[in-house]
Amino acid sequence: MIQQAVNLQGLIDFIRSTHGDCFVPLHRPVFEGNERQYLAHCIDSNFVSSVGAKVVELERHIGSFVGANFAIATVNGTAALHVGLQLAGVRRDDEVVTQALTFIATCNSVSYLGAHPVFVDVDLDTLGLSPGALRRWLSEHAELREGQAWNRCTGRRISACVPMHTFGIPLRIEEIVKVCDEYGIAVVEDAAESLGSRVGDRHTGTFGRLGTLSFNGNKVITTGGGGMIITDDEALARRAKHLTTTAKVPHPYEFVHDEVGYNYRMPNLNAALGCAQMELLPKMLEIKAEVAARYRDFFAGTGVRFVEPLPGTTANWWLNAIVLGSEAERNEILEYTNSRDVMTRPIWRLMSRLDMYKHCQNDGLENSRWLEARVVNLPSSVPESEFHRLKQ
Repeated sequence: MIQQAVNLQGLIDFIRSTHGDCFVPLHRPVFEGNERQYLAHCIDSNFVSSVGAKVVELERHIGSFVGANFAIATVNGTAALHVGLQLAGVRRDDEVVTQALTFIATCNSVSYLGAHPVFVDVDLDTLGLSPGALRRWLSEHAELREGQAWNRCTGRRISACVPMHTFGIPLRIEEIVKVCDEYGIAVVEDAAESLGSRVGDRHTGTFGRLGTLSFNGNKVITTGGGGMIITDDEALARRAKHLTTTAKVPHPYEFVHDEVGYNYRMPNLNAALGCAQMELLPKMLEIKAEVAARYRDFFAGTGVRFVEPLPGTTANWWLNAIVLGSEAERNEILEYTNSRDVMTRPIWRLMSRLDMYKHCQNDGLENSRWLEARVVNLPSSVPESEFHRLKQ
């Protein structure tokens, strides 16, 4: 069992030495900057809902940080992905290739459009969609008709691919885009967990036609609830803004809507939090990398794999993860830590095992099933002892 590789009480002591003696959550928000000041300014201005200067300011901050020409704020990451897929051309009864090893929002966003997820395996090292598995599946099942891919088995159009950068670890996104380009498939990057992660000098979420981010309360930075669509395509950006603001035709007083849109615009209060959080982000990423380095050193020589990014890529270290030798070892560490007020968690249950998605086509998902039984996330917050550095 795991005690032979890692002393479990030693792990508890190690985590507490970093994160404190009380209940240790997996990832908590940090409000050590101008959050209160910016929120008060919003309240004083009376602009607290989906119209306000802080929304535009946050969009500029994010666009600049990730290197995208346009950023459109939404109420959450799921809404961003839903609209992003629609913008990419996904229609009812299309198919969208994605990974089964992901948070459910990835698949739900596909379903909102009446489309069908297809699950392809991940790579063991990145935990993200495998370009090799994707190419094999497309070679076996897809055919090109007038520049678009169609599934020979189902007769459905394959309109998009959604790779997800798991826990902020960049996947082989350049290879994914190359494969999809050969088949005329639009790539919409689910970068919800990877704000601050890069492949070379390029930020995740900027390789596909569009990318999406999340600012949920447990992410590297938070707006309480919020998301963002990022793209370099001005036409897509304009349409994203239109769809997420109920498709209202601009007019000083008339209410005219020219299609079915969504009330997905981020409120100004949430954006105010985000603007303050963006000021802290570079320092938070620096501290989180130091926490990850401590974990790496702790597990060195134990036989337990600490998940690290590929050479030439940079992770944001949103959630640190280890891979155990067996499901029994995984369960042992989960039980031991959680019963002692140190929060750890397994990776998500595969989407292909959930009732609403078990009918979806998949490629066997060998790596996904292996990882599902072995991955554990560890507490990954910025430690309170480091808060003073955020104010420097």
